[in-house]
Amino acid sequence: MNQNMKANIILTAAAALLLAACHHHPHEEQHAGETAAHATEAHAGEIVFPHAKAEAAGVRTSEVQPRPFREVIRASGQILPAPGSEATVAATIGGTVSFPSRMAEGMPVAKGATLATLSATGMEGGDPAQRAKVDYETALQDYQRAQKLLDGQIISQKEYNSIRSAYENARIAYQSVAAGSTANGQAVASPIDGYVKQCLVREGDYAAAGQPLMTVTSTRRLHLRADVPAKHYPRLAAITSARFETPYDNRVHSLDSLGGQRLAYGRTASAETSFYIPVTFAFDNREGILPGSYATVYLLGETEEDAITVPRSAIIEEQGAYFVYIQLDEDCYRKQEVKPGSTDGVATRILQGLHPGDRIVTQGAYQVKLAGASSAIPAHSHEH
Repeated sequence: MNQNMKANIILTAAAALLLAACHHHPHEEQHAGETAAHATEAHAGEIVFPHAKAEAAGVRTSEVQPRPFREVIRASGQILPAPGSEATVAATIGGTVSFPSRMAEGMPVAKGATLATLSATGMEGGDPAQRAKVDYETALQDYQRAQKLLDGQIISQKEYNSIRSAYENARIAYQSVAAGSTANGQAVASPIDGYVKQCLVREGDYAAAGQPLMTVTSTRRLHLRADVPAKHYPRLAAITSARFETPYDNRVHSLDSLGGQRLAYGRTASAETSFYIPVTFAFDNREGILPGSYATVYLLGETEEDAITVPRSAIIEEQGAYFVYIQLDEDCYRKQEVKPGSTDGVATRILQGLHPGDRIVTQGAYQVKLAGASSAIPAHSHEH
């Protein structure tokens, strides 16, 4: 190609570019700028948290769908031993206390196991077990002799009855100490399976006959007592179950899974109880629950079929406002303010701010919050 032809081609291309520039209207540039600004505004405040990092941080999501939710009354309460589940172990004779092993509160004990031994060695009157044996054998001989004398009409029926009564008393006294008599003294056994709740004496102390030595509790069956404000009294008849949580663990326990049942609720309120009405449940202690501990109780009543709920772990509180994080795509989240309602200890009802189909962060919301503190972006190229 010669130089003239090249020059003509270059001139033709330049003319075409100039013509295109002349036909480009200024408002088209303005429209393009507005489109970019709109994209920037639409994605402002969104949080980028790459999927791999979110998964490693324990972030989990689920889709919001209407589901049944039971009416809830929140109250304070206490875990109590069931009647008959505690026993006081008392000294059967007077003597010096010794323990078969190191005794400590909370130790498990079996029914019939020796808890303490009482020794009267060196004390005035000697060993009560030996003394009871002598008294019994003497009374037995008197009783056998009286039977023969009565047959020969040598003594009266009244005298015979008196001798027989003395024998019966001596027999009962001897049998009561003979069962626990050992070479080291009088053994005191646990009447139930359970745990040592409280030890009332120390090694080497003197205990008189009948003095309490310790209390033993069986934790197989417990009571949950909730103290409910009197304003909720009309709703108590519908309460059939409950959940509760204690200060010493992070678990919410359900009475439905512990064989729980409602026993009763109070019909009156008094000034002594600050106008609180007790509601009592019984349940099996299958999860190591500590008797005597206080609890937050969630009383469960009637069921609403279509409620919007989220796990408690999904909600973040900031200065009195409540938020969840909605997942927009695999790597992007948005902070959403919500209005929570009541909670049953596991789930919280949402009154405003969420709709069916929203995918929210159910675990690791705090990690998403931390990511948002440093990775909020002005624009993002994902499609919603």
